[in-house]
Amino acid sequence: MSGLVLKLGPRERVLINGAVIENGDRRSRMSIVTPNANVLRLRDAIHPDEAKTPVRRLCYTAQLILTGDTDATHARQQLLPRIEELSHILIDSDSRRLLTQATEALLGDQFYQCLKALRALIPREDRLLAASKQ
Repeated sequence: MSGLVLKLGPRERVLINGAVIENGDRRSRMSIVTPNANVLRLRDAIHPDEAKTPVRRLCYTAQLILTGDTDATHARQQLLPRIEELSHILIDSDSRRLLTQATEALLGDQFYQCLKALRALIPREDRLLAASKQ
């Protein structure tokens, strides 16, 4: 994850390679220069109780890699077929692009980028689920 720049708000927390880091009272920028560092903004973290939809479950699994709570190889084996299943449901071009990005990032051990692409699908999933309840 070479060259990742985090812009942190006051008191914002981020998990970097298993360590929780809290920003001070002012906004700041932090550059992560170590390749393949595992980074997760805690404001973006999905609580296990929230992982009840297909996309959120994928995000949660990717998140577990970043927090160090699961083995990357095992999680990859879980994620790849689920992403493939979603590609048969979310067939619009934007969703396909995001699913392709997530797959490529996952195969390249870029777990933050994988999570980022998957999280971008959550609003679409929310709209589809809301429409199906009407």
